[in-house]
Amino acid sequence: MCLIVNKCFSVRGILKFRPVFLSTMSLEKAKQVAAYRAVDEFVTNNCVFGVGSGSTVVYAVQRLAEKVETENLKVTCIPTSFQAKQLIFKHNLTLGELDTNPILDVTIDGADEVDANMTLIKGGGGCLLQEKIVASCSKIMIVIADYTKDSKKLGERYKKGIPIEVIPMAYVPIKNKIVSVYGGDIKLRSAVAKAGPVVTDNGNFILDWLFTNQDLDWHNVSTAIKNIPGVVETGLFVNMCHKAYFGQPEGIVIERSASL
Repeated sequence: MCLIVNKCFSVRGILKFRPVFLSTMSLEKAKQVAAYRAVDEFVTNNCVFGVGSGSTVVYAVQRLAEKVETENLKVTCIPTSFQAKQLIFKHNLTLGELDTNPILDVTIDGADEVDANMTLIKGGGGCLLQEKIVASCSKIMIVIADYTKDSKKLGERYKKGIPIEVIPMAYVPIKNKIVSVYGGDIKLRSAVAKAGPVVTDNGNFILDWLFTNQDLDWHNVSTAIKNIPGVVETGLFVNMCHKAYFGQPEGIVIERSASL
């Protein structure tokens, strides 16, 4: 499988585009280098580490396991999802809980999209509520991603919308209220391997809001949506991410920091 992108070049002063085929291998390499860089810089001995969810986090946990073994580190891992917990078990890492570790040193997580202001869309995999809880308990939140997640504005690259976790009985009125205020379209996320909607780890439904206005104040939008009765959480992470690492196809990492 390949990803097709347009590479810009000039012929006699005329700007043209040429399709470039980027292999799946280069995409995975980009995820790996971003994850390794973040773990190397932020995970230290006696660290309480929030383990995010998604395909890029798999590489972060691999790197963490290597460091624990080779450097004899003691790290307590707090999962953000069932998937994260299974990764911790798989690599024989120390599992912790928020009950006994309410303050985390760092959380490293992925994102579906990161805009120029470091606002995130998360929840494409359905774990947004637990991800936001763990991130909110962390001194530092780090995002690791490949180059396809880096955007100037939300919605520029990620076309599946903003996930909103809702109480099942309220999904229709919530859908109608959001569309009436902000426009766009909202779809109830359907399961793949079974009939019916996706059910989160918390027993809720997910609405995907396909917004059309990219110039909204996302802090105000997230606050307003969360004030609708029945909304549990949104996939908008505003003023939460301290630093983002974007792995590039050639194996380098581009860093971006926020001024929180």
